[in-house]
Amino acid sequence: MVPVFGPQIPTVTVPEISDDTYLLDVREDDEWAAGHAPGAHHLPMMELPARLAEVPTDRDVAVICRSGGRSAQVVAYLLRNGWEQVRNVAGGMGEWEAVGRPVVGADGQPGQVR
Repeated sequence: MVPVFGPQIPTVTVPEISDDTYLLDVREDDEWAAGHAPGAHHLPMMELPARLAEVPTDRDVAVICRSGGRSAQVVAYLLRNGWEQVRNVAGGMGEWEAVGRPVVGADGQPGQVR
């Protein structure tokens, strides 16, 4: 029997993300500017197909958005295109902020999740 909603999307919780994980933030420019994880790589979801080469294939990639919906779509897309070490961040940036991980704005000052 084929699952109704497609294959299971692999996930990772915020505390499980290690410092050497490539954190890919797929939110829009204004969301990124308001607040993002230090060290994250910004690649808006709609630009992904044209910029696939920027996403590493040789290390763990954790994809994050505001709450987990867009990032789940990106994880599914990457899996269909040959990525194996890619997971969706459960709860997104909302969870990142809730567990006390730092959030910075575009100016390097403390930011907020939007």
